[in-house]
Amino acid sequence: MSRTIDIAPSILSADFSRLGEEIEAVERGGAAILHVDVMDGHFVPNITVGLPVVKSLARATNLPIDAHLMISEPGRYAEQFVAAGAKMVSIHVEADAHVHRTLASIKAAGAQAGIVINPATPVGSLEEALAFADYVLVMSVNPGFGGQSFIPTSIEKVRRLRAMIADRKLPTRIEIDGGIDSGNIAAVVDAGAEIIVAGSAVFGKSDPEAAVRELREATIQWV
Repeated sequence: MSRTIDIAPSILSADFSRLGEEIEAVERGGAAILHVDVMDGHFVPNITVGLPVVKSLARATNLPIDAHLMISEPGRYAEQFVAAGAKMVSIHVEADAHVHRTLASIKAAGAQAGIVINPATPVGSLEEALAFADYVLVMSVNPGFGGQSFIPTSIEKVRRLRAMIADRKLPTRIEIDGGIDSGNIAAVVDAGAEIIVAGSAVFGKSDPEAAVRELREATIQWV
């Protein structure tokens, strides 16, 4: 069955001293989305970029920006990321006591709303929230740092999530993030993932443009 498989390079692994060049390279390679990891040093043990960087990126690329909010109280800031230029904003189920309200606010602001689950968070935690999300981001590493190894049980987790979505006849897409490379991308796509976040596998290579092409070619049978 034909599906749309999108490669979403994560700038967490990019060279920020040449970020514009790096983004142009992945655009030429066929990247569909630009993934931005927002970390607050509280929900996860690292601090990265925030609203000003997203605003600058929105002016620098035509790719839709996917802001992954790894922050406490994401409902306080989600709409601000849409206003800054993000076309997709995702929040962690573990970080927000009012998931429905935050997802609704993201959509009302004009962006796609996503919900994220950590490796040890069960798919069942999405039972009530799934219908309100445009996409679900499955973390295949523990969030907070780039360059981590893929957690193999994530494949079965994606498969179970895909079955849950199909049973409910929802249009919800599945995104996956963490340790994805040319060696495991086919397995996660076969399980049901459609948006593939890749950091080190793209920006950790000498030629990010070619790296994106390689990832796309590895998924060609599903397109």
